[in-house]
Amino acid sequence: MAETVNFDNAATGAAPEGWTLTMTGRGQPKWTVEVEQTAPSKPNVLKQSGQATFPVALRNGTSILDGFVEVKFKAIAGSEDRAAGIVWRAKDADNYYVVRANALEDNVVLYKTIKGVRSALDIVGRKGGYGVKVSVPSGQWHSLRCEFAGKLFKVTYDGKPMFEVEDESIRDAGMIGLWTKADSVTVFDDLTYGALN
Repeated sequence: MAETVNFDNAATGAAPEGWTLTMTGRGQPKWTVEVEQTAPSKPNVLKQSGQATFPVALRNGTSILDGFVEVKFKAIAGSEDRAAGIVWRAKDADNYYVVRANALEDNVVLYKTIKGVRSALDIVGRKGGYGVKVSVPSGQWHSLRCEFAGKLFKVTYDGKPMFEVEDESIRDAGMIGLWTKADSVTVFDDLTYGALN
């Protein structure tokens, strides 16, 4: 059964309940529920407006081995970075997979983070390179999805299949979550996740 979190019943101006709001690296992330007039499901969104190496929000009580995670996001601001990502198989804030879209770089890239060290993963059928170039306009809502089963991860952006990655670094079930980078100001809505049938 899939679950969807839209933050609409959460108190605004505060951190949402049921989440571990943390980071990979250093800094001061700031995750708060805010009113957003353009939200896909009104009125509320989850906003990250702090600064850290990689702000991470992990959904408490989730443990998925093979499944999917999808979110709608809008990149608002950020001079160093302007990113939005989804996390899966997270053991903690230092060990997880993440795929992210970046509005400054106009690309989608999938990484593994092991012991706090992030590294991009090769796309199936291609050696080297860095993710896939695609337009990620700021100030607009987009969707990002990853289906993960065994060592195969399938990434979809704005409803279009983007690429596949194979990796076996993290083989255990783990938490799902959300992710940004550096000074990104990003809002998220309609986070949907579940096991693959």
